[in-house]
Amino acid sequence: MNKIYRLLRHDWPLHFLLLLTNWLPDNVFFIRLRGAMIRPFFKKCGRKLGIGRNVTFYNPSAIEIGNWVYIAYGCWLQGGKGLCIEDEVLFGPYVVVTASNHTRQDNSWRFGHPTGEKITIGKGAWIGSHCSLLSGCQIGVGAMIGANTVVLGTVEEHTLFAGEKGSVKKQYEG
Repeated sequence: MNKIYRLLRHDWPLHFLLLLTNWLPDNVFFIRLRGAMIRPFFKKCGRKLGIGRNVTFYNPSAIEIGNWVYIAYGCWLQGGKGLCIEDEVLFGPYVVVTASNHTRQDNSWRFGHPTGEKITIGKGAWIGSHCSLLSGCQIGVGAMIGANTVVLGTVEEHTLFAGEKGSVKKQYEG
């Protein structure tokens, strides 16, 4: 019964509204309109949410979003075990955030039981395009994740975290 409730209350209405508005251009008015329309379908959602076209949400009932958050074109966010996006976070295009992982069963990843941990993205963080944030990662306040970086673990506050292996490139004052 819980799954049916979640689908009817959160998932399907959100997907339907995104489908209806995907043809609208990505300009400030429609980005804010799209965000205002889908706000009620998350676990928690603050004011001034901006959503670009072709954004996908899985399990929105486990996603918490703060104020003044912008999620750009083509992002894929999966709530799984919990996703907390604090105020003023920016996502570049094509970011993947997944709060759960597959496990192997009988030498196959397809039917393994999913596991995962909550992801937290601190206030004012900027996630560059084509990044992947994996289950359990913690992004500190004011951190910047460089384009094409995979994050697994903790990124300290006020750091530039980037590169092929994801390492701290620079620490700066808040």
